[in-house]
Amino acid sequence: MSDLDLVAHDASAQAELVATGAVTARALIEATLRRIEQIDPAVNAFRVVLADRALEEADRIDARRSHGIAALPLMGVPVAIKDDTDVAGQVTTWGSTADRDAARVDCVVVARLRAAGAIIIGKTNVPELTLWPWTASERWGITRNPWRPDLTPGGSSGGSAAAVATGMCAMALGSDGGGSIRYPAGLTGIVGVKPQRGRVPIGAEHGSAWHGLLTLGPLTRSVRDAALFLDVVGDGVAAGGYHSALLQPPRRLRIAVSIKPPPGTNVTLSPSMRHAVETTVALLASLGHQIVDAEIDYGLASLWNSTVRLLRGVRDDVRTIPNPADLERRTRRVARIAGLLPNRSIAKAVRREPAIAA
Repeated sequence: MSDLDLVAHDASAQAELVATGAVTARALIEATLRRIEQIDPAVNAFRVVLADRALEEADRIDARRSHGIAALPLMGVPVAIKDDTDVAGQVTTWGSTADRDAARVDCVVVARLRAAGAIIIGKTNVPELTLWPWTASERWGITRNPWRPDLTPGGSSGGSAAAVATGMCAMALGSDGGGSIRYPAGLTGIVGVKPQRGRVPIGAEHGSAWHGLLTLGPLTRSVRDAALFLDVVGDGVAAGGYHSALLQPPRRLRIAVSIKPPPGTNVTLSPSMRHAVETTVALLASLGHQIVDAEIDYGLASLWNSTVRLLRGVRDDVRTIPNPADLERRTRRVARIAGLLPNRSIAKAVRREPAIAA
């Protein structure tokens, strides 16, 4: 099997190939590393590639299989971690030049991925403090959209999305406080899920998690992989999990369709994107689902609420930096704006959030 054949499989298929012995975990990781060597110089998805450690982990996976130990759900699958989440022995840079110590332990999500047989292939680039809907920083450079290098893959999980879209990993961890999984997934043509709060545990490195805006979730090349990812890392997953639910006969759903952007988002729906929505709606209707037009009345209160929590979250993050002068000028500017907010604003925003969501 060629390298391209191997890396073109989604994570579910890669795990099956390793579990059945059709390929070794080492062969899969070696093919992935060659893919990274070939593609990443032009894309810049990775902040660091953990080649030696990944090969050692692959050998352990192969030894496990050779001893007849039961297969794991992500057996030998190369997974990338966004560089806002701790991986033992690595610095979590948050896209910054600011000095930080190397993490002593994996965060909960990374530990659960490893326990499921995943192999951490590297850490992916982010904008500084994951603050922007594009992925570029003064220290780590520009991450480019693999389909149009003159365009961005989005942010702040743009490195993770670019790595998945190009086969430099089978799946990746992202985080999302204001679109940071959803933008990159849409801009690179892959699957991204921002799960509900509390489904995926967030480590201490995320602080207040932007006062509840932030969640962690998957970036993958298939829906079944996103389901498998959440089964592996999630808390309170129902019996059987999301992955097995995909195998059940589909029940008729009532699906709301809205193309109205929330206030404060400078976006328009292009003719090609409108066509994509309409095509999807037609497909869902043909499968027997009930389609309901339901434009959402977000209201200006939602913009105020999310902005206050984001700004205060950024200010909190900046305060963890030993020397804030090391940060980019635009990051310091946002932190100064956040400092103008009265302390009562964040308490009010958190208190009012449930009513706004309802």
